[in-house]
Amino acid sequence: MGDVRLGVLLWNQASDWPQMEATARKVDELGYDHLWAWDHLYAIFGDPYQPIFEGWTTLAAWAKVTERARLGLLVGANTFRNPGLVAKLAATLDHISGGRAILGIGGAWMELEHKAHGIEFGSGFGQRLDWLDEAVGAMRTVLDGGEVTSTGDGRYEFQALRHQPLPLQKRLPIMIGGSGERKTLRTVAKYADMWNAMGTPEMLAHKDEVLRRHCEEVGRNTSEIERTVGCKPIIRDSEADARRVWEAQVAHNRTPMANVANDDTFWVGTPEQVAQEMRSRREIGFDTFIAEMAAPYDTETLERWIGEVKPMVETG
Repeated sequence: MGDVRLGVLLWNQASDWPQMEATARKVDELGYDHLWAWDHLYAIFGDPYQPIFEGWTTLAAWAKVTERARLGLLVGANTFRNPGLVAKLAATLDHISGGRAILGIGGAWMELEHKAHGIEFGSGFGQRLDWLDEAVGAMRTVLDGGEVTSTGDGRYEFQALRHQPLPLQKRLPIMIGGSGERKTLRTVAKYADMWNAMGTPEMLAHKDEVLRRHCEEVGRNTSEIERTVGCKPIIRDSEADARRVWEAQVAHNRTPMANVANDDTFWVGTPEQVAQEMRSRREIGFDTFIAEMAAPYDTETLERWIGEVKPMVETG
């Protein structure tokens, strides 16, 4: 097996900017591979009307206070913006950050924030995934220096769309989040450089097999797509201590504990318990892990995940 790669997503909600900026600096200093933000206009855990910061401007600000971590949205809401604008945002972030941008994108799911802001939500998830496929194809072409004109039978009406400057990276990576077997994973197979999924090892193995079939059908080498797992680790010397931290975070985010008690993406426990969760997913080909960190951000977990747990996983 290769090296384990780690990223951190700082929840944009229930925080203030000084805390978000300071923690981003810490993530970068600790040597994490990438740093992520949500793309939401309302909070997605607990009270939707609690404070939350916008994603793209967060990334741009982080780009100026970090040096090495790659930067992206996990994941961008395709419905929020025209795909040509998103490609321009990604290329601009790439220049601001010295070539560290990742374009994260997904179909979007939170109806409340769409209705509140007057953003078209579409007739259903299937339609939004059709929009996503069309959008990602256009963004890939533009970021690679090509030109896009719409065929007239989709959502978008591009006319000789092309951009300068191109990204600093020869191929700015596109991250797609989601595991829908018929549409999302086919879009991943066609365009993605990174794929983000969550779930049990059994579920991930099944989704990976579906992705491999799509890759074969579209003529894509499946090894070109980096598999990433989303998780929410909280690390302490005992599971009881870790749970107390978890409960305090949940309360801070105005979320009933009952709403998250059965969420298997929370890995709450000792370094060895978290390492075992990671090993079980590495066995099926997922070597990149992205931790979602709720405010108030947990410095001890940040330090121990990369300092203690990562070496445990890499040495078996």
